[in-house]
Amino acid sequence: MTSQVSSPAEQADGAVVGEQRRAAGTKGVRRLDRVIIRFAGDSGDGMQLTGDRFTSETASFGNDLSTLPNFPAEIRAPAGTLPGVSSFQLHFADHDILTPGDAPNVLVAMNPAALKANIGDLPRGAEIIVNTDEFTKRAMQKVGYDASPLEDGSLDGYQLHPVPLTTLTVEALKEFDLSRKEAERSKNMFALGLLSWMYHRPTEGTEKFLRSKFAKKPDIAAANIAAFRAGWNFGETTEDFAVSYEVAPAAKAFPVGTYRNISGNLALAYGLVAASRQADLPLFLGSYPITPASDILHELSKHKNFGVRTFQAEDEIAGIGAALGAAFGGSLAVTTTSGPGVALKSETIGLAVSLELPLVVVDIQRGGPSTGLPTKTEQADLLQAMYGRNGEAPVPVVAPCTPADCFDAALEAARIALTYRTPVFLLSDGYLANGSEPWRIPELEELPDLRVQFAQGPNHTLADGTEVFWPYKRDARTLARPWAIPGTPGLEHRIGGIEKQDGTGNISYDPANHDFMVRTRQAKVDGIEVPDIEVDDPDQARTLVLGWGSTYGPITAAVRRLRAGGTAIAQAHLRHINPFPKNLGAVLARYDKVVVPEMNLGQLATLVRAKYLVDAHSYNQVNGMPFKAEQLATALKETIDG
Repeated sequence: MTSQVSSPAEQADGAVVGEQRRAAGTKGVRRLDRVIIRFAGDSGDGMQLTGDRFTSETASFGNDLSTLPNFPAEIRAPAGTLPGVSSFQLHFADHDILTPGDAPNVLVAMNPAALKANIGDLPRGAEIIVNTDEFTKRAMQKVGYDASPLEDGSLDGYQLHPVPLTTLTVEALKEFDLSRKEAERSKNMFALGLLSWMYHRPTEGTEKFLRSKFAKKPDIAAANIAAFRAGWNFGETTEDFAVSYEVAPAAKAFPVGTYRNISGNLALAYGLVAASRQADLPLFLGSYPITPASDILHELSKHKNFGVRTFQAEDEIAGIGAALGAAFGGSLAVTTTSGPGVALKSETIGLAVSLELPLVVVDIQRGGPSTGLPTKTEQADLLQAMYGRNGEAPVPVVAPCTPADCFDAALEAARIALTYRTPVFLLSDGYLANGSEPWRIPELEELPDLRVQFAQGPNHTLADGTEVFWPYKRDARTLARPWAIPGTPGLEHRIGGIEKQDGTGNISYDPANHDFMVRTRQAKVDGIEVPDIEVDDPDQARTLVLGWGSTYGPITAAVRRLRAGGTAIAQAHLRHINPFPKNLGAVLARYDKVVVPEMNLGQLATLVRAKYLVDAHSYNQVNGMPFKAEQLATALKETIDG
C-alpha cells in the first residue's frame, strides 16, 4: 500500500487520462459516484495482491476508499474449497466514505468456490465476472454445485460476464518461454487489467510495481505486464463489456494536503517511529510474530536509520521482557501481539505497572478464544486489557477508530506512557490492521512534543540534610516517578516485582504502604488528562449510539442513513477507554437510550453500566467480520422506535 494519493493538480491529471481514454475508445462511459468491487479466488490466486494494486491505483487517482481483505488462516488452504477462498473488497467513491461497503456491485470470481462463497452478498443486478475455465465438473462438485450455475439460470438476476481468464492469459503469454502452469499464474493480472479498463484506473503505477517486484526475474515481470495489458485490451475490444465506468476523484472529501493510501498496521508503525523522533528517544520493539500484528514488526525492521531496533524473540514472554528492559534503559519501548500473546505477556505487564516504566503494548485483536480465528476481526480483548492481570494493575487503554487513525493513536499511547510512566494498551484489530484508506501526511509542526527529562541527580533531602535519590518520589501533577537511566552516577536503585516502599523504592511488606501504593497507581491512571468526548447531535436526539475502535465507520455510516431518512440520533465515539473522558457520565445522562454496538458480547457496555449506572443497550456481533452499515441502521432504528 505505497501509492501516493495525489494533490488536486495530480488528481486533475488523472481526470485528463480518463478523458483521453474516452476519446480513444468507441464504447460508452457511465459516471458513478461510488463502486464496491470484490476480488475472490483461491488463496493462491493472488487476490490480495490484485486488490492491493487496484487500491493503490485508485488512491493515486484521488478517490476516497476503504478496503476489507479477507483470507484463510492457513498458509495454503485446500485448493478449490470454500474454506480456501480469499477475497479483497474495495469501496471507492467521489465523496467521503467510511466503510468497505455492505454489498459488492461487482464480483470477480476466479473459480466455483469463490462464486458460491460470495454470491449471497451480492444484490440483484450486480455484475459477476467469472473465470469459466475453472468451472469444470470436478471443481463444481467440490463445492456442491450439481449443475453449472453459469448455465442453470440461477444467475439470471445478475449481469453475468463469462470470461475464460486462464485461456486468454496463456494465449497472451505464448511468446514467453513459460510453462502453462507458470503462465496461468498471471491470470490475476489479466483480471486486474480488465477491471482497470472498466473503471479507468491508471496503469503506470502497476507496471512500475511489477518491474520492481520481479526486478531479479525480468521475464516474469514482462509476462505479468503483458497479461495486465492483455486484460485491459480485452475490455476495450470485447463486445461483452458495452460500457466502462468512471468514478471522479473525491476532490471535496479531503482537506488540502499530501495524501497516501495506508493500512492500519503501516500507520501504526509510522506513528511509533514519529513518536520516538518527537520524544528524541530510540525506539525498541520486542515482539514475537503473530497474526495480525506481524506487519508492524516487518515494517519497523526497515527503519534502522530512524534509530529503530527490532528484536524478534523466541516467544511472547521474551519479547515483552526485552521491551521492558529497553524501557528501563531509556528507550521508547513497544511490544506488539494479538489476544493470545497478551495472555502470555500479562505477568510482565503487571511488572511494568509495578516498576512504573513507559511501555506501549499493541494488541491487534482477532477472533478468539485461544487460537480462535487468526485472520478474522473482533473487539473481544477489552476486558482482558482492562483487568487481565493479577492484583490491582491498572493500565490506560487507547483505541484507534480507522486505519489512518492508527498513526495518531500510536502517538497518543506514547504520550501517555512517557508522561505518566506506565504501560499503555493500544487496542487495534484485524479490520483496521489490514484495511486501508487515504491518509493526510501531517506536517512536522503538527506532531506533539513528547520529550521527557531523565533524572539527573538527587531529588530528596533526608532529615539530616543528606541529598539522596528516591526512585518513587512523584511528580505532583502526574504522579509519575522519575525515570533514571542505568549508569547515571548516584541514581542506583532497586527494581523488581515485590512491593516497594513509597519514595525510597525499598522492598516493603507493610500493609499500609501496600494500600497506599495500590491506590496511588490507580490514582495516576485515573488522573491521566484526556480530551472530552465529542457528541455529534444536530437534532437534539433522545438516543445516543456510543462506540469504540473500528466500529466507527459502520456506526457513522448507519447514523448518516438514519438522519437522511429523518430519524434523529446522536453519536459519540471513544478513543480513551481507561480512563474514560471526564465528561462521559454527563453525556450519557442526557439521553433516554444509549446503544453500544460492539464486535464482542458487550464488554464496553459492561464497563459503562458499572461506572455510570446507565442501562446501556448492547448490540453485538462476533462472526469475525465488521458490521454492515444497513444492519446497524436497522438495529438502531428498532431501538429508537421500541
